[in-house]
Amino acid sequence: MIDIRDAYRRALDGFGNRLHLVRDDQWELATPCVDWDVRGLVNHLVTENLWAPELLAGRRMAEMGETFEGDVLGADPVKAFEVSAQGAVQAVYAEGALTAATHLSFGDVTGEEYITELFADALIHTWDLARAIGGPERLEPDLVARCAEWFAQAREGYRLAGVMGDEQGLPEDAEQALPEDADEQTRLLVAWGRTP
Repeated sequence: MIDIRDAYRRALDGFGNRLHLVRDDQWELATPCVDWDVRGLVNHLVTENLWAPELLAGRRMAEMGETFEGDVLGADPVKAFEVSAQGAVQAVYAEGALTAATHLSFGDVTGEEYITELFADALIHTWDLARAIGGPERLEPDLVARCAEWFAQAREGYRLAGVMGDEQGLPEDAEQALPEDADEQTRLLVAWGRTP
């Protein structure tokens, strides 16, 4: 199984590769995430990247206040992503990051669980970005497998938290309607409420 830190780094690389394909006239295009256009989606990823070093260092969100609220992209969204991704990757490889107590809004989790959530979010949003801009939608198969294995256990918690699935407007039986030969990426995306 891939080390979760390596998986996260590679997912961020994949997102960054698609980000470099965004044309000037595409920042306001809709994405599969109903609340975000392309710029909003990128802003979300950059915000998560900025939070990672803080939370993995044991800080609490309340301590940070509104530090990462609003638009964190500035005039150069690509550079903002690259700088934030570099900081996040350094943080996940820091000594003790996997076992650190990470204080999230819903409670404390291990650093490993937090990094896994970051990885999954980056991977799924890579597809979202690609779909929005007409970029390459094929994700790395071993990353898809890693995410699918974890999500099979974490899914119910995500659905109950309302952070994926139902808000995308997919029927509850969308997965059952998939053809038997649907590949793992298609199954994962549908599980996350996407329509690949």
